[in-house]
Amino acid sequence: MVSIILLLIVAIIFIIIATSKFNLHPFLALLIVTYFIAFFAGIPLNRITGIITNGFGDTLKSIGIIIIAGTLIGVILEKSRATTTISQAIIRLVTEKRPTMALSIIGYIVSIPVFCDSAFVILSSLNRSLSNKTRKSIVPLAIALSTGLYAPHVLIPPTPGPIAAAANLHMDNLLLVIIMGMIIAVPVVISGNIFANFLAKKYPFTGDIEKLESFDETNNNIKLPALGASLAPILIPILFMALGTTANFFDQFIHNQTITEIFTFLGTPVNALLIGLGFAFFLMPEFNKTTLNDWVGEGLKNAATILVITGIGGALGAVIKFLPLQDYLSEGIATKNLGILLPFIIAAVLKTTQGSSTVAIITTSAILFPILPTLGFDSETGKALMIMAIGAGAMTVSHANDSYFWVVSQFSNMDIKTAYKTHTIASLIQGITGLISVYIAYLIIG
Repeated sequence: MVSIILLLIVAIIFIIIATSKFNLHPFLALLIVTYFIAFFAGIPLNRITGIITNGFGDTLKSIGIIIIAGTLIGVILEKSRATTTISQAIIRLVTEKRPTMALSIIGYIVSIPVFCDSAFVILSSLNRSLSNKTRKSIVPLAIALSTGLYAPHVLIPPTPGPIAAAANLHMDNLLLVIIMGMIIAVPVVISGNIFANFLAKKYPFTGDIEKLESFDETNNNIKLPALGASLAPILIPILFMALGTTANFFDQFIHNQTITEIFTFLGTPVNALLIGLGFAFFLMPEFNKTTLNDWVGEGLKNAATILVITGIGGALGAVIKFLPLQDYLSEGIATKNLGILLPFIIAAVLKTTQGSSTVAIITTSAILFPILPTLGFDSETGKALMIMAIGAGAMTVSHANDSYFWVVSQFSNMDIKTAYKTHTIASLIQGITGLISVYIAYLIIG
């Protein structure tokens, strides 16, 4: 038992040191660890290559197109300024009298298809504009936006982390992950908003932030897409996945096999997201080299890095499945408290030490898949809860080794000390809130 557990501990330490201290790309770190575990776990040499390549291929086979489609949707929403349309609509709905609430809601919606780093950069001018208009400090507004963006990034597909975790845990019902992620993310975003409002009392408006044009005025000369068209690439895939999930239920009433098959086909996550991508193409101002080649090329380039990390995470999981972990785990680990706490702790350790939420989610899910039955999370609902617990851990905490930390601080004119006291503490609060929310959800439906 000691040798197997020690093997995994050494592997995790290597990933942490290699990626954080020596800046080794996560793909290479995970690849080295995968072969290391395979050799020292005693897997026959003539089987190692097949296990690794099959694990890599099987993972990409199940989610490769999903990641590509989701990434392309995010890039098109960003480039077409659909995110601006959505932001302005929410501000009109909430009013500028509640800027932190508006920014939290904007973050929650925009971060579902768009990476939180990119989304914060895109919306930083909105942040500054609201600060000038409402005479509120940029600090609480930045934290409201950053925390609003952060929760969906680790909890709600089609962002890569939750999708990769679903693949590593062999979960078929992606819609369940989306719905559960959207629910769990609400209290997590609210906790960030409450902390932002608390900061508003500590950081008064000073009037010394860089004067920018109004967010609305900046876009006066640019024709923005309609709100319905902007939301369609986000909402249509979810609608179709819902139809696919409920197709068999409605078949009891309509008794039409053709309709059931159509709903099931449209509701398959790959097809649903490709349809969403089709709606995203309507956001392009015109079909030319810039939109078709450059926008799509950028999206594919962004997806490539995610795909290789996700694939090697699947290979690591395939190797770990050959370790006799279940034989070494005591029944005490299967209690509901430690069952939820274990994925949170592993993901939090990886996140805090090496910086990447996505790498933390992929690695943790790969490690835990073989012991899901022992932990009592081998059902579809249990796997979804496990993904939520991993996602909460992958928020805890964001600091100097996390690119998001620097995006938030630099685009908000925060010094490092202020960023640690605000953004880092906010990520800790959100992670703990996420863990509590998952535990409550487990008590209700687990």
